[in-house]
Amino acid sequence: MGSTEPVKGMNSRQRLRTIIAGEPADRCGFWLGNPHPDTWLLYHAYFGTSTPEELRLKLRDDFRWIPAGVYRHPQGRGLFDIPGKSAHGTPGPFAHCEDPAAVDDLYEWPNPDYLAFEPVLDALRNAGPYYRASGFWAPFYHHVMDLFGMEQYMMNMYLNPELVQAVTDRVCSFFHEANERFFDAAGGLMDGYFFGNDFGTQRDLICGPAQFDQFVLPWFRRFTEQAHARGYQVILHSCGSVFKVIDRLIEAGVECLHPLQALAADMEAQTLARSFKGRIAFLGVSPSHEALLPNVSPQNVQAMAEAALE
Repeated sequence: MGSTEPVKGMNSRQRLRTIIAGEPADRCGFWLGNPHPDTWLLYHAYFGTSTPEELRLKLRDDFRWIPAGVYRHPQGRGLFDIPGKSAHGTPGPFAHCEDPAAVDDLYEWPNPDYLAFEPVLDALRNAGPYYRASGFWAPFYHHVMDLFGMEQYMMNMYLNPELVQAVTDRVCSFFHEANERFFDAAGGLMDGYFFGNDFGTQRDLICGPAQFDQFVLPWFRRFTEQAHARGYQVILHSCGSVFKVIDRLIEAGVECLHPLQALAADMEAQTLARSFKGRIAFLGVSPSHEALLPNVSPQNVQAMAEAALE
């Protein structure tokens, strides 16, 4: 059992590692999030700052999110680009595919050899005494959804599970290899693996719990195990009402869940505390998401930062 008394005089890195580990810290942790570009302009004007880091220092922000990797495709393609794709619901290259053996013929899969890590490693080296969250975002659920189109993806979970599994394996294998290479390079420069897949809607899960167990959880568990093998904590971003699978996420190794979408079903702080207190940390009671929009006043942000220091 750990100590029940908080350690005094912690730096931000120690503080958040302690909180996520479920131990008492000297105070609440604080993260400004990742404000929208238009929001930064408003905040700089109010706080008298000129750079994001200057504002974070002024607010005593504990958390630095430094996503992994730059993808340098010879023809300028991004990760999992789909020409003409406009939304999760529009058909993708596998919308009419029926044969799992055809997955390598219908799409140019990303190549991990095109990844470059040095800019991210430099940022981690220069991050100071703050908690460093990194690793590949790995939104595999969304990429598979885009490769099919949302409706076809959900239907194929029932009608052609072998095809869904084949596409999922190709997407996740890329991110697993990308993380392996990045974690080898980053070593102890980072503290937590922060990755994201939005599993919920405002009311419930996007797919049923049984399909979540079949198509999502196995690879999800591999990602958490991959991070834990390097000594990293695991922080998951998942919007929406994911209440039904939080137990599964905890069992799979998630130590911190972001955000708290308080207006989604069963995701208000009181319900989560009553159901999961002491078993997982939560990031983002207010703001609930990382992308603060211009309608969030700087006065509210200032009050939030001051409350975290009390």
